[in-house]
Amino acid sequence: MSQITVLDAVTAFAEWMEPTEAELSAIESELPLILADVDLIDAQIIAMDHIPNEVDARRIRRALARVLAERAKLVNRTADTTPAGGAA
Repeated sequence: MSQITVLDAVTAFAEWMEPTEAELSAIESELPLILADVDLIDAQIIAMDHIPNEVDARRIRRALARVLAERAKLVNRTADTTPAGGAA
């Protein structure tokens, strides 16, 4: 009786599981937003580590503003590439 290992099961579909060029491109275009989200989470974690003060509040506001700015940039970039004439 032959045994199938976990490695065999995972590597059997390895070629199918690789991200496509389009997926990698989408991730790369969203990377500034992802990094801004990480900075916001870091600021929130720092504020939770001790009694929040004005510096923490300012750090969170700036990080949130950066997230919102990156989201707006991403929406504007994707709106420019979306073909016209879609369903309403």
